[in-house]
Amino acid sequence: MSNYANLPAPSPEQGLNRYLQEIRRFPMLEQHEEYMLAKRWVDHQDTEAAHRLVTSHLRLAAKIAMGYRGYGLPTAEVISEANVGLMQAVKRFDPERGFRLATYAMWWIRASIQEYILRSWSLVKLGTTSAQKKLFFNLRKAKARIGALEEGDLRPENVARIAHDLNVTEEEVISMNRRLSGSDASLNAQIGSDGDGSTEWQDWLEDDSADQAGEYAERDELQARQALLEQAMDVLNERERDILVQRKLQDTPTTLEELSGQYGVSRERIRQIEVRAFEKLQERMRELARDSGLMPAA
Repeated sequence: MSNYANLPAPSPEQGLNRYLQEIRRFPMLEQHEEYMLAKRWVDHQDTEAAHRLVTSHLRLAAKIAMGYRGYGLPTAEVISEANVGLMQAVKRFDPERGFRLATYAMWWIRASIQEYILRSWSLVKLGTTSAQKKLFFNLRKAKARIGALEEGDLRPENVARIAHDLNVTEEEVISMNRRLSGSDASLNAQIGSDGDGSTEWQDWLEDDSADQAGEYAERDELQARQALLEQAMDVLNERERDILVQRKLQDTPTTLEELSGQYGVSRERIRQIEVRAFEKLQERMRELARDSGLMPAA
């Protein structure tokens, strides 16, 4: 894949504005065209075909990278890591599996960015437990859900809620929030030198076409996740399935107290079953995703 050296690359000197302008010149691919290019790469190692697959998805990589802009790292470097993940996805993409490249690439792009972030931050200070990593990558989303995105130090009730939702201590929430605060940039922020307010970050990440890669990715990923979830539920016994559905998959979750009464066991026992069932389900979904090619192998 030697002609990857010809890809546009973001840099502090070049400026993000110019980079986003450059990648917009690469057209999105129709599904049939994407399939034929992927076949040319798989069957003949056609580097020009691979190059077209990569460049047509650079906007998707940039869009995903901008979602990780709150970690205090140079945006150009995050986008570069996203592009590395994209190239790995193209290299391993199998067009015969029936889904779009964007769906597959999202896993690789996110994995590449997250590995870069974890390498760049002090793992000793952050901690390496799965719960702490979950907090690291989900705190901003959790704040947004409760309308606390603009808070500096979180209010005690918001700290308590986030700690409960993400299964970490309140002290960990406070510490992580302080480390991550102050670096966010809005997709609605103005760019360009004219300062007339007519151009925003998100304008360069969107495409007027109804067939843009982001739309394919979101729809295909949702369908793929739903199918995996339905299949993975088979790993649970009847009680585990019922408790998990009532606790996690309903708009209004059933309380531990109510389930305790239904099953004639303690609230703590219900909580233990819920946690164990969720762990089993997650592990089974990861196995199915790897087997189906939707998730990179560890």
